This record gives sequence, structure tokens and C-alpha cells, in this order.
Amino acid sequence: MRYLTAENIEKIAIGASLLGAGGGGDPYVGKMMALSAVSQYGPIKLLAVDEIDDDAVYMPAASMGAPLVMTEKFPKGDEFTRAFNRLGQYMGTTIAGTFPMEAGGVNSMVPMVVAAQAGLPLVDCDGMGRAFPELQMTTFHLGGVAATPMVVTDERGNLSIIETISAKWAERLARDQVVEMGASASVSLYPATGRQMKTNGISGIVTKCEQIGEILSQPQKGRDWQLHNLKKLTGAYHLFDGKITDIERTTRDGFNFGKMIIDGLGEFEEQSMTIDFQNENLVATKNGKIIVSVPDLICLADMDSLLPSTSEGIKYGKRVTVLGLPADDKWRTTKGLETVGPRYFGYDFDYVPLENTLAEV
Repeated sequence: MRYLTAENIEKIAIGASLLGAGGGGDPYVGKMMALSAVSQYGPIKLLAVDEIDDDAVYMPAASMGAPLVMTEKFPKGDEFTRAFNRLGQYMGTTIAGTFPMEAGGVNSMVPMVVAAQAGLPLVDCDGMGRAFPELQMTTFHLGGVAATPMVVTDERGNLSIIETISAKWAERLARDQVVEMGASASVSLYPATGRQMKTNGISGIVTKCEQIGEILSQPQKGRDWQLHNLKKLTGAYHLFDGKITDIERTTRDGFNFGKMIIDGLGEFEEQSMTIDFQNENLVATKNGKIIVSVPDLICLADMDSLLPSTSEGIKYGKRVTVLGLPADDKWRTTKGLETVGPRYFGYDFDYVPLENTLAEV
């Protein structure tokens, strides 16, 4: 057990944004919400998974919708805790703590806001180890934990409670509501016991985000030092350096969809990379060959500072470094690939682990 202060949050926000793989929301928005909550309510207690009660109930809180919308449609500030508290009331149970459902610049920070406002601990665990665009795309779903009951609410105070027969139905029904709420809303879902978290969650994610942020917060040590230590910590591969020369982006059905083209620089000069995204980066093609696909992570960072770049923050002319990170083993199972593999997203090819593809290049 330890306490998270403003200094910890600054680093966690950076690391979470990288693991968001282009999605998970704007890290500045998320960080400022968490810093404000800690300033008002004090440090947040962080518990390791092995410190939580097997029979107690824990619930995440998150933002759902198109991340680009949140850069203009800011949260009011109380809707995350409203969703969290209302779900606990509906279930008629005492909630022992909260945790992030995914890694990302906003959705790693939202549970910190709830923890500070509600005076509850945050658990060092999540349900993805990265960010994904749909509600059923969690390791809790893979383990048979129900997504519902679920609360959806917005900054105006509209609120609904959903119970569904599957996590995919929760995604479909909640997504329609989120679109009507302006393509961004607050949710609480996947209530889980401590035992279910230990079995199905990805442990240590908050600490890992902080460790990544610690590395990326030291530009004075040089880019080579940062890349070396990032690879050592995460198993990352340095895939590409280049300048974004074309980008298409649209918001529909509560998602950000798009494609970017990156022309190589330095050792990658005269080469090209294309990346498709749906909130998160899905597939990277280098010189016409697919080299990385979901569930492995495709992460963009500023080419000089290595600070992460989200899909809504990139623009024409930006110089970026592209990193590939292996997904958690839970995603590389048959059910994991059925849920988040390339064929789920409409691509006509099977998943090949990042490290295997790169060995063939």
C-alpha cells in the first residue's frame, strides 16, 4: 500500500497515455481532473491486488465515447462519482474501492477522481493492460465477469441503468445512449469481487504507468537512454521514425475512426508506414507489409521527447516515433483474439504476434 500524490499522478498520466495505444483520452484533461481532486481531497491510497479482500466488491469508473469530443465537451466533474455511487446503490452493496478499466490518458485518471472524492482506495489493476474501444474488450469479460449492471450518465444529470444478457449487448445499448448524450459520457460497470480481480485483472498497471512516466520524464538523459529503458521495462520494439504526411479522421457512432500515413526519417528514410485506428491504433503496415495488429499495442510518441501522442492529438507534419508493445498473454488466447483480434475489426487476416512478425522482416 502507498499513497499517490500530484508528483505520482504526473508520471502515471504520461505512462497511461503511452499504453493507451493512441486512445484512452487526452492525457492533459485526465491529469488535470486527477490533480484537482487530489488537491481538494488529499492523496489517494493505492492497494496492490494481493492486499484486497476476496469477498469485497470493487468497481471501475470511466469515460465512454469518442476521445476527440472530450477536448471540447469537458466533464462537469461530478458525473464519474455519480455513476459509481448510483451503481453501488442499485446493487445494494458496499463498494470497497475502484480501479481503472483500461490504461489511457483519461480512463486511468477517472478512477483517481472517484477514489479521491469518495475517500476509497484505488486498486493497482485494470481490465485491458492498454486501451480498447468497446466495452466487451476486457479481461474480465474473457473470464466470465458480467459487464452489467451498468450506469451511464452525462454532465447534464441524465442517468440510466442497464442490465443486459452479454457484454456485447451492453456495448450496443450503452453506445446508443452515449451518442445521444453528445458522443461522450461517464460510465460505471463490471462490478467485481476481489477474487475476480485477482483472477481476471491485469495487475500492477498503475505502477507500470508510473514507471514508464518516470523514464519519459527524463529527456535530459537522452533519447537513446529513454528508448533503452522503455524497451527493458515494457518489451517495446522501435518500429519507425517519421513525419505524418496525411491523416484522415472522422467521428461516427461514438468512435474516432481514421488512418495516417507516415514518411520515414533518419534510418527509415524512403520508407513509409500506414496506421489505421478506431480510437486506438489497430494495424500498422510498413512498406506494404503488416507488421503489428491488435491486440498488440501500436504507440506513437513525439520523435524528440518521446512523450506519447494520442490519435486525436496528431496532425499533419508532426514527427513521431512508433513503438510496438506485446499484448498481455490473456489477449493472445483463442477467446482473446475472438474479442479483439484483427478479424473482429473487419480485417481479412489472422493475428501474428509482434515479435514473430518482426523476426521475419
